[in-house]
Amino acid sequence: MNIAANIADDLETGEANDGVAPALFADAPRSVSFNKLRKRLLRQVRQAFDDFDMLKGQKRWLVGLSGGKDSYGLLALLLDLKWRGLLPVELIACNLDQGQPNFPKHVLPDYLTKIGVRHRIEYRDTYSIVKEKVPEGATYCSLCSRLRRGNLYRIAREEGCDALVLGHHREDILETFFMNFFHGGRLASMPAKLLNDEGDLMVLRPLAYAAEDDLAKFAAAMQFPIIPCDLCGSQDGLQRNAMKEMLADIERRMPGRKDTMLRALSHVNPSHLLDPKLFDFSSLGVTDPSWRAGYAGCSLHEGQIFA
Repeated sequence: MNIAANIADDLETGEANDGVAPALFADAPRSVSFNKLRKRLLRQVRQAFDDFDMLKGQKRWLVGLSGGKDSYGLLALLLDLKWRGLLPVELIACNLDQGQPNFPKHVLPDYLTKIGVRHRIEYRDTYSIVKEKVPEGATYCSLCSRLRRGNLYRIAREEGCDALVLGHHREDILETFFMNFFHGGRLASMPAKLLNDEGDLMVLRPLAYAAEDDLAKFAAAMQFPIIPCDLCGSQDGLQRNAMKEMLADIERRMPGRKDTMLRALSHVNPSHLLDPKLFDFSSLGVTDPSWRAGYAGCSLHEGQIFA
C-alpha cells in the first residue's frame, strides 16, 4: 500500500475538514501556516509508513505517551490519519507512571478521556530503582529507558498489540548515531522499524522523518498539556545534549545538513566502509591483470583518488 502516493492531500482545502475534525483538533488553529505544518507532518509519517512497510499485518498498536511534545504529536498525527481512514489500525495510548516525585497523575487520563482515546495508565516505581542503582552524577537515561521499555513490551502483549509505537524524531535518530559514533565506536542509530529480541513485537518510529522544531511548533499550537521529565531532564552535561548542540550548530552554519545526514543513513555503501563482517573484502581480486601493461611507468599525481 503506497499511502504517500495514493492519498489526496485534503488539507489543501484549508477549513474543509475542520468542521468535522475529531475532538483532538477542535481548538486547533485555522491558520494557513498551521495547516501547512500539519500537512507536512502527516506526509512525513505516511512516507515512513511506506518506506519501512509499517502497516504490514498490523491490527493494534500501543502508542507510548510520556506527556512530552513528541509523543503527544505522534498520537495526534496517528489519530488524524485514522480519522481520515488512512490508518487501519486500532490505537491504545499508554503512559507508564514511573513514580517520579510530583508527577501530575491526573493530566494524561483527563486529557485522553476528553478527546475520547482508549488508554491505559500503568504505575511502576522505576524511579526508585534508577535512583538506587545509578551513582550520583551519572546519567539516568539508559537504565530508565530499559526499565520503561520492558514494561511497555509487557503491556503491549497484555493488550494484544502487534507493535509498540514511539515518538522518536529526526533529531533523536541523528543524536543517537553520533553518540554511537563518538562514544561507542560503531555506526548505529535508532531504526524506524525494529523487531524486539523475543521476536513477538515490532517497535515503530513513524516520526523518523519529522523535525523536532516542527513537533515543538505543532505541540504549542495544539496546546498539549506537557509534563516535564524531572529525572533525566534535570541533569546537566548529558552526552545527548552535547550531540544536540553540535547538530544545532552545524545546522545554523550550513542549513539543511540535518536532512542530508538523515538521507545518508538510508544510503549506505558497505564496500566503502571498514567492516569485513558487513562486506566480503577477502573475495575482492583482479581477475585480469593484463591491462596494467599499457600503464607501465604511469603514476597518479598527488591528490588523485579513485574510489
